[in-house]
Amino acid sequence: MHLMALGLFLFQIPTLAHDELQRKTDWRFARSARVGARDAVQFLGAGDEKISLSGSVYAEITDGRVSLDQLREMADQGEALPLLDGSGLVFGSFVIEAIDERHAGLMADGRPLRIDFAIDLLRVDDPAGAYLAQSMA
Repeated sequence: MHLMALGLFLFQIPTLAHDELQRKTDWRFARSARVGARDAVQFLGAGDEKISLSGSVYAEITDGRVSLDQLREMADQGEALPLLDGSGLVFGSFVIEAIDERHAGLMADGRPLRIDFAIDLLRVDDPAGAYLAQSMA
């Protein structure tokens, strides 16, 4: 059973199991200043949607460095990947915007006992989905 999938990467105990998911969605508005009243606003559409996954991985369970390096290689490609949760809910297409890792409890050889991580994902338009929407219109 996996918690989440980004493309072919599975977030699960043998790789990286996140403890927390944070999702933020913005909408854009144009503002026009008015004298003696609040700004007039006009809705422009969807803004950014970001998802952050964070957690800890322990050396007794798996070597999280391998999984984090795999995610870094995926980020280097700059490709949009589908993000799904374990129940099959599709969040959309996302790129890896940032990976943060902190090593704690270092062993004699320098390997960490625990790695705390955070992965920031940014939703992007799916070119295939946009093409299909235009062709159906």
